[in-house]
Amino acid sequence: MRLLGLFLFLAAGGAFAGESVVLATGARLHVDRHEIDGLRVRLYNGEGYLEIDAVQVQGFEADESVPSVPALASPVPAPAAVLPPTPSPMQLADAAADKYGLPRNLVRSVMAAESGFSSQAVSPKGAVGLMQLMPATAQILGVNPNDPVQNVDAGARYLRDLLVKYDGYLWHALAAYNAGPAAVDKYNGVPPYSETIHYVWKIDQALKKGAD
Repeated sequence: MRLLGLFLFLAAGGAFAGESVVLATGARLHVDRHEIDGLRVRLYNGEGYLEIDAVQVQGFEADESVPSVPALASPVPAPAAVLPPTPSPMQLADAAADKYGLPRNLVRSVMAAESGFSSQAVSPKGAVGLMQLMPATAQILGVNPNDPVQNVDAGARYLRDLLVKYDGYLWHALAAYNAGPAAVDKYNGVPPYSETIHYVWKIDQALKKGAD
């Protein structure tokens, strides 16, 4: 029972540097330190101690073990920034229409006719993006035509300016958006270009259909 108590006492200690007690049985036990008092040996472990007969101890050896360092918890990664969802072409069209006081279905119809709602659309003549801005027009408006938000905003602004220029006459403004103001001014109306005539008619029909 004395040895059992000794083992229980020593098991209660932590695994840190100290010394090993070599018992007469050959077993080695770890303690912090020891004191010899005549025929008794006092073994210290943690905050307590235990006395045993000196005859039970064969010797002492320095313990070179080092304290175990608890593994540091891995730093919790910062949550990834949640980016706002990219607005759809329809949402961009509506936002630009509201900004410039245009009917939403007008800007949507122009976008549909120009690019089919594709931000990657590029015409054979070099017009770019959802509202098919020509590089020269984009430069005048001070925007990057490859950026969908800037493209749609500038396209709606340009359409608004054309409506102002032509006193709100929609066909003239649409024709100027497609063929350029110079062509509309030259013919004092929709120029006799099949592409432009079809373009104006297509948007006009879309607007009438949307009004039904």
